Amino acid sequence: MRPEVRRGTIATILTLSLSLQGAAAVAQQSEPARYQSAYARPLSVDRGSTGLAQTLQKLHTRASLAMVTAHPDDEDGGMLTYESRGQGVDTTLLTLNRGEGGQNVMTGDYWDQLGTLRTQELLAAGNYYGVHQYWTRVADFGFSKTIEEALKTWGEDRVLYDVVRAIRIQRPLVVTSVFVGNVSDGHGHHQVAGYMAQRVYAMAADPKVFPDQIKAGLLPWSPLKVYGRVPFARVTDKGIYDYATGRYAPVRFRNYVDNTWIEGVPSTTLEIPSGNYNPMLGTSYMQLSREGLNEQKTQNGGIAVPLPRAFSTPYHRYASHVTSAAKEKTFFDGIDITLAGIASYAPQGEQESWREKLNALNATVESAISGFNAANPATSAPALARGLTQTNALLEEVAKSKLPAEARYNMTHELTVKQQQFNLALQQALGLALLANTTEGSAAPGRMGPFGDMSTQVPTSQTVVPGDKVAVAVHIANQGSDPVALSAVDVVSEAGTGFTITPKGSAAPKLAAGGTCDQTFDITVPRTAELTKPYFSRPSLEQSYYDINDLRYLNLPTRPYPLLATATVTYHDVAIKLTGVVQTVHRINGEGPVLEPLLIAPAISLSVTPYAGVVALNSAAIELHVELHSSVKGPAKGTVRLDLPAGWRSTPEVASFATMREGEDQNLIFHVQPQQVQTKPYTITAVAEFNGEKFTQGFQTVGYPGLRPYPHYRAAAYRTTGVDVKTAPNLNIGYVMGTGDDVATSLEDIGIHPNMLSAGEIASADLSHYDAIILGIRAYAARPELKTFNNRLLEYVHNGGTVVVQYQTQEYDHNYGPYPLTLSGDPEKVVEEDNKVSILAPNDPVLNWPNKITTTDFDHWVEERGHSFMREWDSHYIALTEMHDTDQDPQKGGLLYARYGKGAYVYLSYAFYRQMPDGVPGSFRIMANLLSMGKNPGLALGKDAPPAVAGTH
Repeated sequence: MRPEVRRGTIATILTLSLSLQGAAAVAQQSEPARYQSAYARPLSVDRGSTGLAQTLQKLHTRASLAMVTAHPDDEDGGMLTYESRGQGVDTTLLTLNRGEGGQNVMTGDYWDQLGTLRTQELLAAGNYYGVHQYWTRVADFGFSKTIEEALKTWGEDRVLYDVVRAIRIQRPLVVTSVFVGNVSDGHGHHQVAGYMAQRVYAMAADPKVFPDQIKAGLLPWSPLKVYGRVPFARVTDKGIYDYATGRYAPVRFRNYVDNTWIEGVPSTTLEIPSGNYNPMLGTSYMQLSREGLNEQKTQNGGIAVPLPRAFSTPYHRYASHVTSAAKEKTFFDGIDITLAGIASYAPQGEQESWREKLNALNATVESAISGFNAANPATSAPALARGLTQTNALLEEVAKSKLPAEARYNMTHELTVKQQQFNLALQQALGLALLANTTEGSAAPGRMGPFGDMSTQVPTSQTVVPGDKVAVAVHIANQGSDPVALSAVDVVSEAGTGFTITPKGSAAPKLAAGGTCDQTFDITVPRTAELTKPYFSRPSLEQSYYDINDLRYLNLPTRPYPLLATATVTYHDVAIKLTGVVQTVHRINGEGPVLEPLLIAPAISLSVTPYAGVVALNSAAIELHVELHSSVKGPAKGTVRLDLPAGWRSTPEVASFATMREGEDQNLIFHVQPQQVQTKPYTITAVAEFNGEKFTQGFQTVGYPGLRPYPHYRAAAYRTTGVDVKTAPNLNIGYVMGTGDDVATSLEDIGIHPNMLSAGEIASADLSHYDAIILGIRAYAARPELKTFNNRLLEYVHNGGTVVVQYQTQEYDHNYGPYPLTLSGDPEKVVEEDNKVSILAPNDPVLNWPNKITTTDFDHWVEERGHSFMREWDSHYIALTEMHDTDQDPQKGGLLYARYGKGAYVYLSYAFYRQMPDGVPGSFRIMANLLSMGKNPGLALGKDAPPAVAGTH
């Protein structure tokens, strides 16, 4: 670990807390917003007797824990599941970013769309872990080699602000992380997560840290302990291997709480037996957690559930405010986690009276536990009802008491957790369920056919437009053996005011055992209703954090879905609250009816393809595709035009659209004639007019089969930059798609229209008519035919063709080139997008025709330079450039080419799959030269290659 990592001073933090976006607006809030699960039905492990057994365990303890991680899928799911489902711990997962800069093997979504997708994946995984979830506002800006780079890029205090806020909201007794802030964590983002876990342990308790949060109604909070997972570092006699930099670091770890060093690997304080089997769940905690991890498929396509076996994860304690042994059995050794422990917040002289009342509450919980019968869970219900009554009374008593404000706050917080757990336990014990969904027209009881399985339910739209009407049916079921009273059924707005919600008829006052009630509502959505969209956005990928557009939802996974159904059931004179997000119904072939939350969407949605690119200085026209999507229930007519730079024109100037029904798309093509293009940025915005309104943005629901989709919004704009780029005339290019990229589409900007090659064409088609063939990123991992027919590509090169291989993973490390190439071990990355670049062969023909390539072509790159730089290569290859990150060895393996027979073979590690879709000019100029190599007069391809220089690199 590097000792120079900055730790923000209190003065720095105070200054930043006042300058962070919206601090004053945050201060206006008295209560942070809470996230309502939007899944129509709980997992089977959370229902009935299985769910009740776990909730009873939660009621019997006040233990709480929060884990801080960097990205989705970093979490120790086995530990979280063990604590939440095995030990009854109120468990929270706080993730710094949404994985925007990662890979995606499931869809073509990248960047912020990928962040939207991975948020939904982690929410699905968290269902299995049994956790609350929070996020910070920072974005995954790609692979970060060091903690210094990550903290500088994100802003240390920006991350700390959101972490402190989440911890002050959840108030966990223990904070932990998978990471420890050392190079052993893997890379910079991971290190920041471990660093933040230790920093928040002390800083959340200081009222001088981010005082605007205190003004907003949160109070300081001091976790009692902080842990980090014992590093799984590669330790050798050289030190800790840092795979991010390829270097070794000393075997020492910083304790960020007291700013001391631990020499050697931190000791194991306790081990979490996540491999233990839970007979009530019917699986081990690790196996159940892996079912959750398998919901996060974008990184690897899915994982297997491990075989049952003993397994544990070690954790090291970094600091504690309580006394406990060096070797512990649980995270909570030394902490009073009994219900009576809630009294510890009261002044010393008043604790005993509160303990008596809390012990009485605990006795009620133990009565419910002793009466638990898996075959008849209702036997616990009377005791649970008494417990909820006691908790409600305690909350009232605390509110009216003269306890110090902080004592009242903390006792109220923990008693509210118990209140929610009693409420859930009663639902599970009594078999109470609520399901709300939209219907076509005014719904009526019995709408779902004889089996109540929605088999006859007419599919409903997933979206509703401001100003429209929608019908909602709420179904309440008493599946247990005891009758209950139904005192209220309602639908409430989570998307602003002005909704007209009219019940049709009235709910039955009683629900007999096995009885049901159907209540219907006609709802008018106001024109001012809030759209269902992320509450955060950023102006460009270069901004490493999101602007918070609606500060009510800071730290939450998403903006709440617009409509929430509620019901109040009375049992033994205590009210039980039921809630459910209003769903829509549609059919997926092979899955049947699928329930997904209702969304409020704009009447007209626009998207422009491509969204970024370049325009050549001598370009005669740009072709832009505008896709218009109508969410209007019925016909819609209007116009679309382009807001163009001064002097530019389009054909047509204005296009008319006419859709006949909701969900219909219309594609409009505009031919833009640029005028006097200069080497500077330009923006073209599509504007639709319909029903007196203008629309300049669009959305797409991001997801894949089996994952709940969520809308991602983007301005209907095309960002372009004037660039002096030339290509050889009449290029015919083939493209082999790998795991997905937009390079082929981006090439259209410079007049190149690649042909996508199928497996059959790679195997047997005549390739000789292609001037060049490009292999997409990680193609050797995704396209097995490349390995089988690699000789066909080499033959094509030998006969005069050009192959350009974009960055590959370890699957490529088998000398698939015409001469040996070696990635070896952990492939090198260069992640500092603004680092210095050296041109090694400035006079080489590849760099001089048809464009003169200089170091300026490496300016203004986004996120990174590239992946999988070659470590070694045969002397036939020529290295054209050198670049490296700070403290990294020189990397010359980013752009290599070799003459082979009459053609040329190129290996390109540059992240053009990020640069070209974002319109980075130099990436187009370099790619144009590579694709023009077959016609480059200085290379004389088509003739046999000259002999190589002796020796190898």
